[in-house]
Amino acid sequence: MNRRPGFVIVHLYPDLLLSYGDRGNVMTLAKRAEWRGFTVRVEGVTRSEPIPRDARLILIGGGSDSLQSAVATDLAGRRNELEAALEEGSVVFAICGGYQLLGHRYIDSAGDAIEGVGLLDIETFAGTERIVGRVTGQGSLHDVRFRVSGFENHAGRTFLGSKAVPLMSVPEGQGNNTKDHTEGAVQGRVIGTYLHGPVLPSSPGLADALLSMALEPWTGGAPLEPLDDTLENAASESARSRRR
Repeated sequence: MNRRPGFVIVHLYPDLLLSYGDRGNVMTLAKRAEWRGFTVRVEGVTRSEPIPRDARLILIGGGSDSLQSAVATDLAGRRNELEAALEEGSVVFAICGGYQLLGHRYIDSAGDAIEGVGLLDIETFAGTERIVGRVTGQGSLHDVRFRVSGFENHAGRTFLGSKAVPLMSVPEGQGNNTKDHTEGAVQGRVIGTYLHGPVLPSSPGLADALLSMALEPWTGGAPLEPLDDTLENAASESARSRRR
């Protein structure tokens, strides 16, 4: 197979927001691009370091409230940098704590606000009980539909504004806030989810939807070459059978 031009994935704050296996998401995206002939470079970027100008997919992982506070100011100061990357065709994908920080703000249990970067029209409020359990649902990203399977463990209750749409629908008692059957949020090329696991190894449809967007400069928007996802689908089916 002829190797295609280099594809750059940026893992933002890999030294801090890494509590829930998010390196597995980075590895999944990298391998699924490599299996289709792309040369992939993964760059770790932490506080005060610039995001490479050739980044095409930027992943922000999850972490505890204290770690979110540690990166919140740095991330909020990156709004112009992230907007410039999005205008160049990058995709931003964030999980749990990273997802919350992409919104307008996170209101903690004391009523104090942690300001976010404002790339997603969402607000998050600390709850008194954690939402914990396996989650499966039907997702959609820019009219591409897929099954998503992962694990949630969060106290935050996230509510979407008018500019964001849910990433997926979930059963009652789960997802963004336990009330409206939504999970995650999508706003243009910015995608957030609460699901860990890591989520992408057992959700190949979501992984490929993200890659399809990020690889458009090379594919022209054509569908990605199919892969044998027998193992990935088996993992997803196993997770569905053990839900909650």
